Amino acid sequence: MESRKVLSSLCYFSIFFAGFIFPLVVYFASGDQVTKAHAKKSLLSHLIPLILMPFVVIAVLNDSINFQNEIPILTIISIVALGIAGIAVTIWNIVKGVKVLLAE
Repeated sequence: MESRKVLSSLCYFSIFFAGFIFPLVVYFASGDQVTKAHAKKSLLSHLIPLILMPFVVIAVLNDSINFQNEIPILTIISIVALGIAGIAVTIWNIVKGVKVLLAE
């Protein structure tokens, strides 16, 4: 198996063990353009839940300050959206990692 395939797929699978750090290291350390492209795609997909996290924090703070005796709808919606995005990103990374490994 080619090391390019393994490195590229590990960039996607790193969502389970190294987050966005592994694709970032591979992106800067690799000289192969195909591996760099996969590292960039996986890095961007790993950052999606991190980009959504401040919205959840703002929603929780807003609901806790303004609506102390009501159901925190904004908090519930933002947590559900973050969960769905996290699951979707994880599934996408698994699919892309397997596709890279099985590509000829």
